Amino acid sequence: MSGERGGGGVRSVLERTGTAVVTGASSGIGFTYAQRLAALGWDLVLVARRAQRLALHARRLRSAHGVRVEELPADLSEPEGLATVAARVGHDDVDLLVNSAAINGYGPFAEADPALLAKVVTLNVTALTGLSRAALPGMLARRRGAVVNVASTLAFAGSLPPSPGGLPQRAVYGGTKGFVVTFTRTLAAELAQAPVHVQLLCPGLTATEFHLTRGEEPVAGDTPRVHDAGGMPVEDVVAASLAALRTGETVCVPGLEEGAAVDRLTAAELELRTATGASLAPRYRDGA
Repeated sequence: MSGERGGGGVRSVLERTGTAVVTGASSGIGFTYAQRLAALGWDLVLVARRAQRLALHARRLRSAHGVRVEELPADLSEPEGLATVAARVGHDDVDLLVNSAAINGYGPFAEADPALLAKVVTLNVTALTGLSRAALPGMLARRRGAVVNVASTLAFAGSLPPSPGGLPQRAVYGGTKGFVVTFTRTLAAELAQAPVHVQLLCPGLTATEFHLTRGEEPVAGDTPRVHDAGGMPVEDVVAASLAALRTGETVCVPGLEEGAAVDRLTAAELELRTATGASLAPRYRDGA
């Protein structure tokens, strides 16, 4: 079994309770993650742009589970918001970070608003990287903790064109999620012998409100909604991630029936890496 699919050397962060910071906690995967952790007895720090919705969620979670819930409204695409959350993530009570916040910026690349594309990159890449960096030194010093980075199966769909009713126009979003895949897997390999776990969560289409907006502004209202395209129930996505945390899986693809696909990905990468020598491949010589 690949080290990317099974652990065992690191105790599961779920063997005890602590404080979890969850970004994108006002809806979707982030909110559902917060619900499941609260039910397990975890204290929470909820991060999202929508302060009113965060406050509503926090009251309900406190009432239902008796846990401590902090509300930390912040726009992680803004330097001030990211700095505020990074400072909280670095506190010594934080044993779990769930980087779920993201926007999609869908649309034709050549027609997209450059400011929106920059926001997609800042939130999906810069904020996730910065918060991971803020969390890990303390976790390593305390010899416990985990970071869950939410990517997407769209990270593996770069060669597939958009299609009506199918894949969206997603060049920048797909690129950012490709970064999350490579960053998280590489970081997990770097920390393979450390007492801290790093998980890459790659859901497919999920039944949330994510596709109701491109990300310029959050979805209005206090009640989470589901886009018309549907998808896997968000509860199942989070259940898969939690199960993978318990077993030490690095790459969690909730709808993937055959885990060996991750091994084949690793093998394909190794084959490509063998092409880094100084000799030109024969198939290019005639046209050189």
